[in-house]
Amino acid sequence: MTSPSLSTLPVAESVDDVRAAVNRAKQSSKRIGFVPTMGALHVGHVSLMERAKAECEFVAVSIFVNPTQFGPREDFNRYPRPRETDLQICRDAGANLVFYPTVETMYPVGHRTFVEVGGLSDVLEGAIRPGHFRGVATVVAKLFNIVQADRAYFGQKDYQQQTLIRVMARELDLPTEIVTCDTIRDPDGLALSSRNAYLSPAERQSGLSLSRALRLAERLVEHGERNVQRLETAMLQELDSTPGVQVDYAVIVHHESLAPLPVAEPAMVALVAARVGATRLIDNLILRLPGGTNTVSGVREGEAPAEPQ
Repeated sequence: MTSPSLSTLPVAESVDDVRAAVNRAKQSSKRIGFVPTMGALHVGHVSLMERAKAECEFVAVSIFVNPTQFGPREDFNRYPRPRETDLQICRDAGANLVFYPTVETMYPVGHRTFVEVGGLSDVLEGAIRPGHFRGVATVVAKLFNIVQADRAYFGQKDYQQQTLIRVMARELDLPTEIVTCDTIRDPDGLALSSRNAYLSPAERQSGLSLSRALRLAERLVEHGERNVQRLETAMLQELDSTPGVQVDYAVIVHHESLAPLPVAEPAMVALVAARVGATRLIDNLILRLPGGTNTVSGVREGEAPAEPQ
């Protein structure tokens, strides 16, 4: 377990080293918080670490660009991997351990076991990116088994992902509690994402149409609109009217099953995805009718510093 340039932050590359460090913390009766990431860390990741630090005495962060969740024409090879910068961010955020495995560590030669969550893996993002959520579920299940954390922290920005992970953890009887935290946005409303670095200034302006479409749906609901099809049409028109935006979907679905809604419900989620230039962006917003619940799919809003990845 070494880190030549960051000696005060243990960096583990092996499963055994992670388990040994976590076991020592558990022997001291420390709660284990876990923040899984693919690196290229930003303020959203930091806020997840800070939330974990506020609730747990020992915080582990994983940095692993997972090849099994990338399609053949996606950006695995060019996905940013600023190792030293990421480790410094983890150190500054107060992480106690970073797990930085190689592909060979996570997927040894001959690896053939995968996890799939039926009904959630092949809709929306799953329909557009076949196999993506099989890769996500598999790597997260492996990370949960390696770290054995009490709580794992995810951002709401990847709404379908956190929903799928929550279902997987429940149905596989994994002992880790899933904590989903609010989406962090730049002041202009763009949801933070490692892929935002790919956007040109003009593309970034076009990317703001995703958050505008979501806020438009929210305003319409607040003013009494209850027809889901009209809400979806309004979002789609906002996106389509923006130069350089190619829409994948703009939908309002059930907040847990992600199934289409025939009519508005007290708590539902609006999801949008679009390609802006060569960069694919996603965003979402929970919509509530008057009297709707304040807790949606485990998203614990307003309890602590807002955060996502």
